[in-house]
Amino acid sequence: MIKQKEFIRRVSDDCRIRHIHSRFKTKIITFTVQLEINLKDSWHPVVRYDTAHGTAHRDLIHFTGNVDKTPIFCLDYNDALTFAESDLLSNWENYRRMYIEESKK
Repeated sequence: MIKQKEFIRRVSDDCRIRHIHSRFKTKIITFTVQLEINLKDSWHPVVRYDTAHGTAHRDLIHFTGNVDKTPIFCLDYNDALTFAESDLLSNWENYRRMYIEESKK
């Protein structure tokens, strides 16, 4: 049976990580892990790791709406999900700062 898990983790007053994954037994089959920032009373996606289009990748979402896609070269989705969570937890302040700086231009 496929199980889905979804939760939100606050990392600051204006930043959160939205996590959704589906698994079969211990194998991740899809996931989305997204850093969001609350700017001007609205939540904006900043960085998203997901398995859309059949491959694990990162979307770096600019304030303008432009998106930079980067593939994740992991052996499986379990490793890719672990990498995504680790990156967002380690670097959310940098991603936040870059997005806020772009919003001021």
